Amino acid sequence: MFAVTAQSFSTDDPLSGLVLGERPDPEVPDGWTTVTVKAASLNHHDLWSLRGVGLKEDALPMILGCDAAGHDEDGNEVVVHAVVSSPDWTGDETLDPRRSLLSERYQGTFAERVAVPRRNVVPKPPSLSFEEAACLPTAWLTAYRMLFTQGGLKSGDTVLVQGAGGGVATALISLARAGGLRVLATSRDESKRAKALELGAHDVFESGERLPAKVDAVMETVGRATWAHSIRSLRPGGRIVISGTTSGPKLDDAMLTNIFFLQLSVIGSTMGTRDELAALATMLDATGVRPLLDRTLPMQQARDGFAALADGDVFGKIVFTL
Repeated sequence: MFAVTAQSFSTDDPLSGLVLGERPDPEVPDGWTTVTVKAASLNHHDLWSLRGVGLKEDALPMILGCDAAGHDEDGNEVVVHAVVSSPDWTGDETLDPRRSLLSERYQGTFAERVAVPRRNVVPKPPSLSFEEAACLPTAWLTAYRMLFTQGGLKSGDTVLVQGAGGGVATALISLARAGGLRVLATSRDESKRAKALELGAHDVFESGERLPAKVDAVMETVGRATWAHSIRSLRPGGRIVISGTTSGPKLDDAMLTNIFFLQLSVIGSTMGTRDELAALATMLDATGVRPLLDRTLPMQQARDGFAALADGDVFGKIVFTL
């Protein structure tokens, strides 16, 4: 079958390890099933994998990709949940210390077929296209959990989304607006700020720009470059929910004095559960909100999508189709 594979690692030139070509059909353990992939979306996780982050060399060659939508063995339209927990794990899968994502320990979704645990298959609402549904399992599920589970936000609250443009950030803007929140967003890029307004943000600001009023919560995926601004933007008792560090994990100043004096909460968030994925799909079906697609490419042109993501030339999600 055709697949997009990591064959080697390189920090400086991650795309040098990317190989497109034939791979063996997936092995299907007991309790697993196969999904015929119609669409799969690209994430920063895939780029980091090519740099050797989260993926061990002895696992190579590894088919990349966490997200997919397609048909199950009975022909039903489904979405794949990317978090693979231990077979005996019950409860929130993201808290399983032995959990992994597809493309870390098990072959990923950038292929004609992918093997997944049977419990990782969620029905796709007919109102969502395969391309839209393929955006949900990582970026949109991460955003949903950040806002409504870890952030505990409710209608009328004000939220700041840092770094408008990426898949998680665009999902945060759309979902927050659909959930009745007042949405502020930042970006260094004027065109991305304009697009954030089109997407549903009530107001936009340059990165680091002082806000007219403090916010209830900040959704943080950038890390070092925006951390100080995130802390300064919160009201006393406010919350910062962090799910990524695309600008780097190290901080020159964690601003601990601000955190304890203003009684701020710093909350980590990783992916989401199968139940949250099902709830997210239902929310989109009910509200008409849809993932923003930056571009759709045949999987045979996956290298072009990886290059665009590496260059930061993206607003929304890149989706590969089969």
